[in-house]
Amino acid sequence: MRPNILWYCTDQQRFDTIGALGNPYVATPNIDQLVAHGVALTRAYCQSPICTPSRSSFMTGMYPSRLHNTRNGNETFPGYPPVITKLIADSGYDCGLVGKFHLQSAGHRTEPRIDDGFSYWKFSHAPRDDWSQGHDYAEWVRLRGGDLDAMRQSPERVPTEFHQTTWASQCAIDFINNHTAGNEPWLLNLNVYDPHPPFIPPKSYADRFDPERMPGPHFRQSDRQQQRKLASLDFQDQWRTPEEHNAKQVQADYYAMIAQIDDQFARIMDVLEQTGQRENTVVIFTSDHGEALGDHGLMFKGCRFYEGLVRVPLIFSWPSQFQSGLQCDALVELLDLTSTLMELCGLECPDYMQGKSLIPILRGDADPSHHHDFVRSEYFDALDPHFTGGTGTFGTMFRTDQYKLCMYHDKGIGELYDLESDPWEFEDLWDDPNHQTIKHELIRDAFDAHVVLTTDMGSRRIAPM
Repeated sequence: MRPNILWYCTDQQRFDTIGALGNPYVATPNIDQLVAHGVALTRAYCQSPICTPSRSSFMTGMYPSRLHNTRNGNETFPGYPPVITKLIADSGYDCGLVGKFHLQSAGHRTEPRIDDGFSYWKFSHAPRDDWSQGHDYAEWVRLRGGDLDAMRQSPERVPTEFHQTTWASQCAIDFINNHTAGNEPWLLNLNVYDPHPPFIPPKSYADRFDPERMPGPHFRQSDRQQQRKLASLDFQDQWRTPEEHNAKQVQADYYAMIAQIDDQFARIMDVLEQTGQRENTVVIFTSDHGEALGDHGLMFKGCRFYEGLVRVPLIFSWPSQFQSGLQCDALVELLDLTSTLMELCGLECPDYMQGKSLIPILRGDADPSHHHDFVRSEYFDALDPHFTGGTGTFGTMFRTDQYKLCMYHDKGIGELYDLESDPWEFEDLWDDPNHQTIKHELIRDAFDAHVVLTTDMGSRRIAPM
């Protein structure tokens, strides 16, 4: 009997935002339970630090540059390969989407549907009322007598009863309740918008987190000089001190948004239990990428590869089949999620998929301390003559167990960090005389990996010439 799959994806949630994984300042008791009854991949990396390329990557199992979908704001999504939910739906699953999809632009329009395999589609790109039709969340708020624009500007902000996270949870509950007969397996891809900025949680949640009790960002005064070195690269923010960013208040609001996610996540888990479906449902909790949150003097996202931006939560729970309480520190990519889903559904991965299934680790059949020798992330935002946004930055990250190499290929700039001695990336070793040998070895390895993993060789070879 193939399992149901609840695939819960937040937006812009850092890896270090879960109580059971070491953060004493957050409030995530329900996600903590998932950790206790599952496997937490504590070193999971996204394949791009921005939305569309990251989501495109884990929806297809390909690096963004191999897929040719490397930036936000794109007009279309490539016609090949099919997204994973199409493959899974074709195998007999009933697939649903709630919330954000973002494989192509939702600017000036709701995101066009592709051949995505979803029979249930409840769309919400962002918690705003910017679309005249086709935005299911905004229509839900209007039908309930709410005004999103007014609420977002009010001191109370959008209250929980009107919040996008609540709407998404209710849609998920409706979907799960419609599958109590168990006639076919289902997959629900649930994408809430929080904790994406603007950082405006409901006041009832914001009041629970005192900014004065927050630890603040990972910051040193030396960050000013480092960000001057990187100033020509795309980013949504400019360098400021934590005080100028009001970073502790932002952190408190960010954690408040995650607390609401945790409460709403509990509602869904309760329904799985009440309907008798939990035993045969794989629950996955992850995010598309992280958030700078004031680290190194930066807020939001863009072309940087700091841990807070590229390292994300990734938790699997299926108590009857998977390990429980395992915190796995192997290097993992979100691409591996794609291959894992294929194996869970009893499907063979196509040759083009570039991830490696996590099933052996999840079942306890493989060493949880090793999965990849390295992980990669990309930021390719080529200039478009018809659009003035972006600087055309091209950046790649190559991370081994000990080192992280970042190269900005059109700028002649690089960074090198020893994450064993410097886990929060304050000491850039790029120009350090004692690290030139390892730097050059990593540049060679990163180049080889890029060529092998992202070059499209064209159609299948059928003859010597």
